[in-house]
Amino acid sequence: MNSIFHALGDATRRQMIRDLADGERSVSELAEPFSISLAAASKHIKVLENAGLIRREVRGRTHMCWLEPGPLASVHEWLGFYERFWTERLDVLERLLSEEDASKTVLRKAGRKSGKGHKR
Repeated sequence: MNSIFHALGDATRRQMIRDLADGERSVSELAEPFSISLAAASKHIKVLENAGLIRREVRGRTHMCWLEPGPLASVHEWLGFYERFWTERLDVLERLLSEEDASKTVLRKAGRKSGKGHKR
């Protein structure tokens, strides 16, 4: 999983993955949106390949790439644990804050009824 996070740690590679989600692309097509050389694009693609996120096939002189979604699914599953962890914690915090607000409202109303809290 370290190689996947390393690969996804770069904005250029994340965009390449996003582009490949729409279908296969050549190395030239993957490099086009960025002002980078084909050699630089090829280095990014190699990182994605080593992480198992994409596959590359040589067709004549053209290198075609496509997305391999399996590793992304395993990362999503791993991150899902932390999503549930933080959702539960934030739900508890929200409940506690709501209870605190309700307590303050009750105290304010009680203060008004007893004449406290009015400024003259």
